[in-house]
Amino acid sequence: MSGALQGKTALVTGGTSGIGLAVVRRFVDEGAHVFITGRRQQQLDAVAREFGDRVTAVRADASVPSEVAALFEAVAARGQGLDAVHANAGVGGFKALAEVTAEDIDLAFATNVRGSILTVQGALPYLNPGAAIVVTGSTSASGTEPHLGLYGASKAAASTLTRTWAAELAPRGIRINTVVPGPTETPGLAGLAPNDPDALLKQLAGAVPLGRLIRPEEVAAAVLYLVSDQSSGTTGSELFVDGGISAV
Repeated sequence: MSGALQGKTALVTGGTSGIGLAVVRRFVDEGAHVFITGRRQQQLDAVAREFGDRVTAVRADASVPSEVAALFEAVAARGQGLDAVHANAGVGGFKALAEVTAEDIDLAFATNVRGSILTVQGALPYLNPGAAIVVTGSTSASGTEPHLGLYGASKAAASTLTRTWAAELAPRGIRINTVVPGPTETPGLAGLAPNDPDALLKQLAGAVPLGRLIRPEEVAAAVLYLVSDQSSGTTGSELFVDGGISAV
């Protein structure tokens, strides 16, 4: 889809590594100017250097209302609105039920649920006609993977919200969908087992019918499809990029 976003403006939260960074690269390649957010200034600066004036980098934690407000002040100042939004910022972790703390609950739901709500809500005044939104879900939302119950519950909540928002935004002609990655080869996934990341990645890859981890670029291609005119009839749906885990 060469030039699918030519002249358009996009927002990617959590855009400094992994899936988010792959989406930023694809959006820029397709012609968009991209607002990117992240919590770490050093990583934001690195991405800004890579893309130059094709991106606007804003340090923001998606779960903090004042920082999200500052992000949309920057969007308003540019004056071009938004044509595509990828609410991607998220956190995860392995914790058995007996080990989960109140702090773990607050972090997971603040980032994965409140962060998605604040991002989509904040974007509403700036969405151009025909704009599209994608929320990052997870196959863990099925609730069948041990030690991922908290993460999966937060992602299930985000998917439910997305379906509700699809009905609310349809009268405006705004589409919103969920992209559902399976185990994806990212620094965040490897970081779940810092003592032996290779063993974890091998174990996860073995559970994928395709026999390998998903690549961030494959998820980015699905996100591009969902925000492009190629999916103009699609809203309220879930697009699985999981190597067959959910269906096979």
